[in-house]
Amino acid sequence: MGEAPSTTNAGNGAALPFAVHVIRGRWFSLFASFLVMTGAGATYLFGVYSKDIKSALGYDQTTLNLLGFFKDLGANVGVFSGLVAEVTPTWFVLLLGSVLNFGGYFMIWMAVTNRISKPKIWQMCLYICIGANSQNFANTGALVTSVSNFPESRGAVLGLLKGFTGLSGAIMTQIYLAVYGNDSKSLILLIAWLPAAISVVFVYTIRKMDLVRQPNELRIFYHFLYVSIFLALFIMGMTIAQNLVTFSQRAFAGSASVVIFVLFVPLFIAIKQELILWKQNKQPPIIVPEVKIENMNHEDESPNPSSLETESPKAQSKAKTSCFANVFLNKPERGEDYNILQALLSTDMLILFVATFCGLGTSLTAVDNLGQIGESLGYPLKTVKSFVSLLSIWNYFGRIFAGFVSEILLVKYKFPRPLMFTLVLFLSCVGLLLIAFPIPGSVYVASIIIGFSFGAQLPLIFAIISELFGLKYYSTLFNCGQLGSPLGSYILNVRVTGPLYDREALKELAKKGLDRTAVKELVCMGSHCYRLSFIILACVCCFGAFASLLLVIRTREFYNGDIYKKFRDQAQVTRTRSEPQ
Repeated sequence: MGEAPSTTNAGNGAALPFAVHVIRGRWFSLFASFLVMTGAGATYLFGVYSKDIKSALGYDQTTLNLLGFFKDLGANVGVFSGLVAEVTPTWFVLLLGSVLNFGGYFMIWMAVTNRISKPKIWQMCLYICIGANSQNFANTGALVTSVSNFPESRGAVLGLLKGFTGLSGAIMTQIYLAVYGNDSKSLILLIAWLPAAISVVFVYTIRKMDLVRQPNELRIFYHFLYVSIFLALFIMGMTIAQNLVTFSQRAFAGSASVVIFVLFVPLFIAIKQELILWKQNKQPPIIVPEVKIENMNHEDESPNPSSLETESPKAQSKAKTSCFANVFLNKPERGEDYNILQALLSTDMLILFVATFCGLGTSLTAVDNLGQIGESLGYPLKTVKSFVSLLSIWNYFGRIFAGFVSEILLVKYKFPRPLMFTLVLFLSCVGLLLIAFPIPGSVYVASIIIGFSFGAQLPLIFAIISELFGLKYYSTLFNCGQLGSPLGSYILNVRVTGPLYDREALKELAKKGLDRTAVKELVCMGSHCYRLSFIILACVCCFGAFASLLLVIRTREFYNGDIYKKFRDQAQVTRTRSEPQ
């Protein structure tokens, strides 16, 4: 009779420890990372509020394009966030990112709404560069931490996280329509406070943890995948419906409520998995595992003396070698932890940089010019918007595909990730050629192909860097790995595509007997406007694909091996030490 109350009290008292267990668990950390990445795609909304900047501050198109370049520069140069992450904890990285996000976009909102005096052009460029650069801190804090916590499912993790980033713009659009109506100036305010608030709320739950292996881990990621696919399809349906039918404020609120609810469905999946782990940890020790632990301890202890004997001379020889030799000659094996200089100055990274310059540079150029491409081919404004929507949705599907399919092919068939990257670049060439030589309806297909290939490239690049150079300095290396993107965008977009388009427009003016001063804006109409520039882009992208193919040849032996073995061994040691003796 006296034991019943204590059992009841124990049951009631278990709720709080379980809640703490959930919040401190790696599945909840992954869910929090999903939300942080959902707010990390504000740069995709520049086209929505750029007209307000142009009209409120009296900018011309050239100045607006300059702002767009600084936006892309800030969004893609993440070396600073990577270096900060090397010496500070994850919570500091996320907090610093939230400060930069709020500060940059809030100043833009103040300028657009005339709450401060009109800033100079360089100040606006600085504001938008700071605001856009904040997404690198979210990427570094959430993405790098999640890859470290789930190293054997890094493809799925990268695909999901970058997929949520791809949907970020569409998600925030639904929220801003529900909260502020069709006031696009208020969208800038939403971009300022919402991502910053998400990072502040979950700042202490996203952290690196000890490796724990679960046999059904990939199956759990499929549940997250189904949720994200449903979310993408729902947003696409709402976007189409809102273009066809006039929505009331209540209808916008209903749509946003569904989006927010679906965003929190992964929380229930995380709680379920943490409950399973909680029950496993509460189970009493069994006699049988003691034999395994004894054998494992024997295996762990026996090699130690010999390994110390063999490793100490190596350590002494490394101490005597110069820094030059360590960087260029005594590099680790692929898959081991490179230091930053060893990785950046390696041939593999150089090849990957060239492929990234060609692949992401051409894709960004196509994305930035898609609206004007539709205009030059005579498509109406609504159709041009549908091109952008198609590209955004298929950008998401590309990220998901690259993450999950590359992981399955790698684990089951030893299909190297660099080879999938090569195939994605060849696919992108097809989309670029469809714009260079357009036929009726080809821009629809090109939007899907370019959006898919553009989305697939980043998860593959990030995964390849983590596999070849290790995870010790991953926060810096993956940010360095995307430096080819803004460089490629600047050269191919600003220096190649723009001038060639203007040249074709000037030719049309000359045929009409007009000069440049006779028109306010240069406009080119016809299939010839982008033909030469996109032929050049297709050739550059094809060159990047062949560069990636060279990386495939160099790494074929590495990918034929078991690249996840060391993580399984490390997780096994961690589990053994945590088991009750």
